[in-house]
Amino acid sequence: MAEDLETGMIRISDDVVATIAGLAALETPGIAAMSGGISEGLAKRLSGKNAQKGVTVEVGQLEAAIDLRVIVQYGIPIQEVCRQLQLGVREAVENMTGLHVVEVNVKVDGVLFKEETADEPAPGGSRLVK
Repeated sequence: MAEDLETGMIRISDDVVATIAGLAALETPGIAAMSGGISEGLAKRLSGKNAQKGVTVEVGQLEAAIDLRVIVQYGIPIQEVCRQLQLGVREAVENMTGLHVVEVNVKVDGVLFKEETADEPAPGGSRLVK
């Protein structure tokens, strides 16, 4: 985003929007984690941008489009979680940046659930299913 004012220009970086979206996503009940592909994970580890894992943004002068890749918790209706995710991310980005968010696309890459037996919990207590 870039805005000309009488006092100068305001620019909001794509990285800032991605960080806001990622943090808002992780605050959504039912979202276990953000997901990044192998190449995305490696690139972000090398560049130090782990707060943006699973987030891709396109930022124009007045609008933004956001793509999220997530892992949801087992037992919660995925459609409801994703709808709340879309609303929460849209609200956070619009409130903090002033940009109009035109779309928030969500791709569910996996489900995380806790394996428990009657006797004892599974080692690690959880398993990811993709």
